Amino acid sequence: MRVWPFRPRPRFVVSATPPEDLLALEERLRRNVEDILVIRERQLQGLTVVFGGELLVSPPRALELLEGRFKPHGYTPFLREEGGTVWVQALPLAEVTVAENPAVNLLLFLATCLSTVWAGSGTLNPFADPTRLLAGVPFAFTLLSILGTHEFGHYFTARHYKASVSLPYFIPAPPPFIFGTLGAIIKMRSPARDRNSLFDIAVAGPLAGLVIAIPALLLGLSWSRVVAIPPGAPSLVFGDSLLMRFLVYLSFGPIPSGMDVLIHPVGLAGWVGLFVTALNLFPVGQLDGGRIAYALFGIHHRKVSMATFVALLALGAITQSMNWIVWAALLFFLIGFHHGPPLDDLTPLSPGRRILGLACLVLLVLLIPPVPIEVK
Repeated sequence: MRVWPFRPRPRFVVSATPPEDLLALEERLRRNVEDILVIRERQLQGLTVVFGGELLVSPPRALELLEGRFKPHGYTPFLREEGGTVWVQALPLAEVTVAENPAVNLLLFLATCLSTVWAGSGTLNPFADPTRLLAGVPFAFTLLSILGTHEFGHYFTARHYKASVSLPYFIPAPPPFIFGTLGAIIKMRSPARDRNSLFDIAVAGPLAGLVIAIPALLLGLSWSRVVAIPPGAPSLVFGDSLLMRFLVYLSFGPIPSGMDVLIHPVGLAGWVGLFVTALNLFPVGQLDGGRIAYALFGIHHRKVSMATFVALLALGAITQSMNWIVWAALLFFLIGFHHGPPLDDLTPLSPGRRILGLACLVLLVLLIPPVPIEVK
């Protein structure tokens, strides 16, 4: 789950090019561009140098050549198209070098192991009877397997594309947070190369997580049982998505009125895995779904993000569920609607990826429980 309690910090810093040298720098950059782009326009936007015209080579080849030529000047090329003109933006970006400290990742993971075991045990005071914590191990192991597979799906795909990426950071959240974790994140330290690599990195996490979550849910349902709902006793109810209803039907058939599934901890972890995947697939900002939406819709991504935000508020109002109102507020204040472009925003998404991206939007509908959690 790619959630972090503040907006993403910039991964780059602006290089300090003295203003008096900017015109000379612009001339040097122009000489590096003119055999790649038929230059029709030139602009200076602060410290950014922009050239507009017609490409003489393919976008991937242009990016490869410009990266090597701009780097000695502390600049990074971005390719985009607007109004029928190809624009090469030379941004004075120097990549931030961050020293890796795997000990932090390990400590957070161990803390999350403890918090999820605690949450899965169902005890508020683990010191009263520490042996009860053992009951939380199946839930914790299953949930962390799902989250870990999700994040390492992103990680190894990013490494495949030679993108700069951190190891996963797990986020512990001990009770009263009912699942014991706020998920896990990785930090992308470099922009995606093009829409295809952006799409692959984004989609790898949810699909990898589902490979673990769905079998875990089926296994947990096989260990679950249908019981009568106790009259008058308040209980915590986890809502069913369309996919969840289908899997429950496969396991138990129609559930009689007044009965419900008492789900095994492994099955509950599988439910959380589906829910986390749904949250990540919302096409907003820097979420996995937001990256997929940018790969699909490009500059229209922001409109898709804002439409999704409004749809979440409407869903919360229709179902009278504060779950979606809270999630919409978190997206608005913490995630935002912005998504930075890849270096090459000209190369289109491949047809196969476009079909898979649309399938992910359908998958989102199948995974959303109308009312995720409520007390009855």
